Amino acid sequence: MNAPRHFLQFRDLALEELEHLFARTRVIKERFKRYERYWPLADRTLVMIFEKASTRTRLSFEAGMQQLGGSAIFLSTKDSQLGRGEPVEDAAQVISRMCDAVMIRTFEQSIIERFARSSRVPVINGLTNEYHPCQILADIFTYVEHRGSIRGRTVAWIGDSNNVCNTWLQAAEVFGFNVHVSTPPGYEVEPERAGLYRTDHYEQFADPMDAARGAHLVTTDVWTSMGFESENETRRRAFADWQVDVEMMRAAQPDALFMHCLPAHRGEEVTAEVIDGPRSVVWDEAENRMHTQKALLEFLLLGKVND
Repeated sequence: MNAPRHFLQFRDLALEELEHLFARTRVIKERFKRYERYWPLADRTLVMIFEKASTRTRLSFEAGMQQLGGSAIFLSTKDSQLGRGEPVEDAAQVISRMCDAVMIRTFEQSIIERFARSSRVPVINGLTNEYHPCQILADIFTYVEHRGSIRGRTVAWIGDSNNVCNTWLQAAEVFGFNVHVSTPPGYEVEPERAGLYRTDHYEQFADPMDAARGAHLVTTDVWTSMGFESENETRRRAFADWQVDVEMMRAAQPDALFMHCLPAHRGEEVTAEVIDGPRSVVWDEAENRMHTQKALLEFLLLGKVND
């Protein structure tokens, strides 16, 4: 039995494999838009394990798996033995014998890595405190759809150096683009936590306007990520000057796009004028979670498909 391929962080797939995923995403999305049935994963089962709540992750994986002809089973740690102290390794041994793939949305990256080491089937990171690779897969595909290759472009990340930011930094090394990061003091990128081995594609800016200047894509996230709710008021004060507004978008390239992984708080990390404006592609970005994840599932379960 061959060892399964996992997608636990962005760099788990090589550039050539990611480009294949994007090609497959285009095909799969076009079939979806034509209402053309495509069931390569008939009789396959995806188990979705949620320790953190979700809207887009659950819906995109569940709907996507069904559109590929398979089925998806939702498990909450609150309703399973995982929430009652069963060792992660034991759960992985059992669950992976009853399904074809597992998606996990949890807290520490170490949990999903332990699960993957004991799993007989591919494991996908649906979000951890450290990384959110499926989100950036969708984000880059969305950029490519609208503007072409992202290689050599500049992405401005404004706000908290969270799991999404960390994954943008990994993706920059794989695809060869640049990330300008601006965070309030005390919230800077931690290279080791981000898994950064080089800094060729990353630059830190104290002033968010400087980070946005000349960028081809401006992106952000909520000021308070899940698990940090107790810091909400402190963060609101610290991040007050890190709001993406019309002025900041004017500093970027004239055709720069705006992205946000959602849910968004209008009036905090972004103004309504920007997120609801003509340069925002957040709804395409959200839909593309489903299409890129379908291509990912196809690849992890069937290998490279060309049809």
